Amino acid sequence: MSKKKKHIIRMDINNQSLLSSEQQFELEHLSSMKDEDIDYSDIPLIEDFSKAFRPAKEITTIRIDSDVMAWLRSQGDVYKQINSILRREMLTQNNN
Repeated sequence: MSKKKKHIIRMDINNQSLLSSEQQFELEHLSSMKDEDIDYSDIPLIEDFSKAFRPAKEITTIRIDSDVMAWLRSQGDVYKQINSILRREMLTQNNN
């Protein structure tokens, strides 16, 4: 199975020749600003940073005992429950 190639364009902001005069002006203006002068009001506050991190998902098939599956279904979203339980176990193992 062949993977589709992605075209990635990388730009170095230090290479001013790649930027338009408007972009150059904007970068110069931003770099001259003090941190306290930057308006962050349009950026939503993330109280729980774990929600900001979304690792890639992988589709897989697993066999689960029917009584365990029934319990998972009673808890709500089965896939979120399985992932949460496995992540908690993974983090516990990594801390030991």
